[in-house]
Amino acid sequence: MNALRNKVQLIGRLGQDPEIVNFEDGNKMARFSLATDDSYKDKRGEKIERTYWHNIVVRGGLVKVVEGYITKGQEIAVEGKLTNRSWEDKDGKRHYATEILCSELLMLGK
Repeated sequence: MNALRNKVQLIGRLGQDPEIVNFEDGNKMARFSLATDDSYKDKRGEKIERTYWHNIVVRGGLVKVVEGYITKGQEIAVEGKLTNRSWEDKDGKRHYATEILCSELLMLGK
């Protein structure tokens, strides 16, 4: 069960083209938002649809795949783990982010 402690699998569509970050040491990182949809029926039986947005971070060799083949609106499947980070801006205000560090990526659809 240790392998299942922090594992996330999502299928969704990209909200924008990926942002590619180049580091001084030659490494790269890709970031993008992924939309997943959910629906349920409320007390009156009306269908309610919701969209959830997830921040995805890709590192290592998968960045080449993201950079060359992944675009806004494309449906993909990702697998990874949840990560949290925080930082202070120039005004001293603390910000928090929850992201999915992607370890596997599959292009779906056409």
